[in-house]
Amino acid sequence: MSDYLNIALPKGRLGEKAYALLKNAGYDCPAMDNPGRKLIFENPEKKVRYFWVKPSDVAIYVERGAADLGIVGKDILLEYQPQVYELLDLGIGKCHMAVAGKRDFRESVGKTLKVATKFPNIARTYYNAKCRDIDIIHLNGSIELAPILGLSHVIVDIVETGSTLKENDLCVFEKFLPISARLIANTAGFQFKNDRIQAITQGLRAQAEGNL
Repeated sequence: MSDYLNIALPKGRLGEKAYALLKNAGYDCPAMDNPGRKLIFENPEKKVRYFWVKPSDVAIYVERGAADLGIVGKDILLEYQPQVYELLDLGIGKCHMAVAGKRDFRESVGKTLKVATKFPNIARTYYNAKCRDIDIIHLNGSIELAPILGLSHVIVDIVETGSTLKENDLCVFEKFLPISARLIANTAGFQFKNDRIQAITQGLRAQAEGNL
């Protein structure tokens, strides 16, 4: 089975969009049309194997060699800095990393800024560039609650439409990092399966350029 190309896809809309690109590039897998509760799908003819994983875990599967290729958001690559090759910006899953908070919040430069986020490394890098003294509060969900309940002054999080912020009477203060989905490769797999990986990359490139 080592002659298969293993591809990790993120569960959800992003993964579905990514698979559509791969399918258009000629790497379809009919078993995925009726997935049920299955997580692994194979096309023996094309010698490709897809599997669904949590979006934040894609880079781990690729870095550790369980997958040769993966589709992952740029935010994950910047936050966790996995040892993988970034091959292509697919131009899908576009959003921004942003600073947001309560509409009436006014920052006091002389005070430590309390920042709630799922992305402590990205937030720290952003504020270090501003030479800003911050207190990072690492949360895993419902980030919007933090400023509402006084846990933090602001949040650093991914913003796509901003509707969740508006519904909670929060607003974006600054968008500072564009995010999109990237094709990544395992470093060893890139060497041993280079021809096939390059073929998939080329098959995706024309579609990606139309999305950028």
